Amino acid sequence: MEESSELTLSIAHIVQRLKGSHLHSQIERQAKDCLRRSEIKLESLKEDVRSFLNKSGWEKKLQNAVYRELHVQLPLSHPTAPPEQLKEPLAYMRKAQRPAAEQKELTDKWNEMGTDEADLSRFRPVYALKDFLEVLISLRNSNHGSCEDVSARSHWGLIQVPLNVRDIPQLRQAYSELNLNSGQLGIDDHGHVHPDLFENDYVQIGKKVVVEQDSAAAQQYSRRGCPTGLRADLWALILNSTNQPQDVMHYEQLRAGVIQHDLLVDNLIYKDVKLTASNDDYYFVFEDFLYQVLLCFSRDTAVLEHFKYNSATPPKSYLHGKVGDGEYAVVYPPNGVIPFHGFSMYVAPLCFLYNEPSKLYSVFREMYIRYFFRLHSISSSHSGIVSLCLQFERLLQTHLPQLFYHLRLIGAQPLRIAFKWMVRAFSGYLSTDQLLLLWDRILGYDSLEVVAVLAAAVFAFRAENLMEVTSLASAEAVLADLSTLKVVPLIQIFLFATAI
Repeated sequence: MEESSELTLSIAHIVQRLKGSHLHSQIERQAKDCLRRSEIKLESLKEDVRSFLNKSGWEKKLQNAVYRELHVQLPLSHPTAPPEQLKEPLAYMRKAQRPAAEQKELTDKWNEMGTDEADLSRFRPVYALKDFLEVLISLRNSNHGSCEDVSARSHWGLIQVPLNVRDIPQLRQAYSELNLNSGQLGIDDHGHVHPDLFENDYVQIGKKVVVEQDSAAAQQYSRRGCPTGLRADLWALILNSTNQPQDVMHYEQLRAGVIQHDLLVDNLIYKDVKLTASNDDYYFVFEDFLYQVLLCFSRDTAVLEHFKYNSATPPKSYLHGKVGDGEYAVVYPPNGVIPFHGFSMYVAPLCFLYNEPSKLYSVFREMYIRYFFRLHSISSSHSGIVSLCLQFERLLQTHLPQLFYHLRLIGAQPLRIAFKWMVRAFSGYLSTDQLLLLWDRILGYDSLEVVAVLAAAVFAFRAENLMEVTSLASAEAVLADLSTLKVVPLIQIFLFATAI
């Protein structure tokens, strides 16, 4: 009975969300237009209209929209978000309006922002990843006694929050498509494997999935990797990022907002891109794209929606002279997200897939509100950074106890090395082709768990060298370059060839 009421609530929630969407008005218009068709009979009106919408592809579009809502909808037990989070906080932005000459200058150089050498010496990131790690290390469960039901081994690691994370037997079951007997892009598409054995048939299936425009089928297909030529379409399909005219218009409105209004957070974005992507051998060529996407992202109040299912609360500020007065509190920046050091690396790999700014923006925003926000928010989600850190430590402690103990003994706690990889989902550490293969699996399994598995697999792969090190610096040196690693074989071997 309880499951039935929850299902009813879920359906009502999704219907309410979709009723105000552009898709709803399009389907309604199509349904009204089809009434003029000769094959629509009054005695079977409902069935005939439904049949028309099915044949014309609108039912599939609705199905994909529902599938998307199922992945991002507000948990039924979550308290209702405060209404001020959903307001359009534009009033306070008028104060920051750029002079007309500056607006024209920014418009003229919109596609060449990387050439601007502004003085950013006074700005520094709000926080670095090592600061965030210290916060996670300090987390404790006040309801869980220090000696109560805690094995001695759990104290080897830095994360002391008792969350339920999956071990290898459970991961094998959850990630069964990654087993050693299944064909995988990232292994079976290499030059020494004849394409007739796997790749050709797999690519043909991928093309059919794209033609069918089925989000659920695309997600299932992505579990074994996406072909390079189909990846952009498959990811957009999984995320239901359609880049319709209204999406392009939304991007253009955000772009106009960037040109008209100057925000303090802009300098943090410029600084981050300069410190990270601009110095990366793979991504420096996309500097202009990164500015365009991230500056628009900072002004997108639609991003506030994700705080309904995020444990975090958007930061707020007060209008000038109204400090402390709740009526004048506004979310700042408008999207509620303060970029940290390395934030731009969430966007950089997507630049290899999408060269149209509005499409790139649409896919990045969807990736962020589904996955990336969990990597810098404290929560108990199995895809949250706290669970990923704990899972990484548990996997190493359980299956490589000697290595873990050795590194702990010399002051080189494994998490201090792997944390930066996980928070960035390995962006900037793996070669781009390998990173995209990893993100295929994140989308395919709708989970970030595979990031923790890969981090543990890297330590297992370099275990022999790591057992010889005598300091944190030397351990970091052994793991400094991950650009030659092959993602899929590492994950497969760690999950399916580890003795348990």
